[in-house]
Amino acid sequence: MVAGGAIGVCLGFVALLVVGTFSAAAGLVGGAGGSKNGTVALAKGAVPALYQGLVQRWGNLCPAINPALLAAQLYQESGWNPRAVSPADAMGIAQFIPGTWAGHGVDGDGDGDRDVWDPEDAIPSAASYDCELAGYVKKVPGDPTDNMLAAYNAGAYAVINHGGIPPYTETQNYVRIIRSLEKSFARPLGRVEPSRQAAGAIHYAQQKLGTPYLWGGTGTAAQNGRFDCSGLTQAAYESVGIDLPRVANDQYNAGPHPSRDELLPGDLVFFSDDLTNSRTIRHVGIYVGGGYMIDAPRTGAVIRFDRIDTPDYFGATRVTAEGAAALPTHLPGA
Repeated sequence: MVAGGAIGVCLGFVALLVVGTFSAAAGLVGGAGGSKNGTVALAKGAVPALYQGLVQRWGNLCPAINPALLAAQLYQESGWNPRAVSPADAMGIAQFIPGTWAGHGVDGDGDGDRDVWDPEDAIPSAASYDCELAGYVKKVPGDPTDNMLAAYNAGAYAVINHGGIPPYTETQNYVRIIRSLEKSFARPLGRVEPSRQAAGAIHYAQQKLGTPYLWGGTGTAAQNGRFDCSGLTQAAYESVGIDLPRVANDQYNAGPHPSRDELLPGDLVFFSDDLTNSRTIRHVGIYVGGGYMIDAPRTGAVIRFDRIDTPDYFGATRVTAEGAAALPTHLPGA
């Protein structure tokens, strides 16, 4: 009876917080990623620490790119895997095909060679190639960065010939995806706009309180409706029409990243033993306010309320439909 009463009180608490989400919306304004001097700053941990300095430095090579955009391209191409190989024989962290590398690879680290497998060469080469393409299409009407991305996908001649982004579905999608992912990799300036789907996602998770944890669980009938941590968050947002990736470290890139003191109910909150690298995230929950989340914690436990203020707290994501739709569904294997 005591446990049941406690859950009832908590559910009422969650309901008030969800209402508060929409009340707070009137006073919040979204901000673009960046810093006070105009240089785009990277979101905490979004780029693995091993590559963060390279991305920050080379992402400022020319006005058409910025560190978050370069990060979005690298994540889309390889998921930060320096040994990635695609079916088209694109290689390395930046996925250069041999012919393009031969003509555009640079010796980024100054060691006397151009190694497509070495991120210290490949990341500078990706930035250099972007800037080269931007130069080719600089007189084309429209957004210079959009035109550069279109040239990366379809070739500079196609962009020049069509006077902007060509009417190719693949190219239009490529530009949209990278510009959406860019928002996920940039540190926000100002407050992040509240999520309109937050209430529905929390409502779904509430209904699962007390359900036993299942490693690999996605809530299917065969699994008796049981979940693991990312299975629960995926299902909660699927219930409001947003398709998240299956694993927690990819879910981190499904939208912008509010700071700890800007959290709102519905935000995904993440935990890791390495606070410098989102690829090491191992746990996720749905924030409900007051320093608590609903999560599926571990084998032997049930879906429940847990505090988020622990030493392994990594950060948060405010899920957007646009951000989730931009995430790659397949990355090249090693």
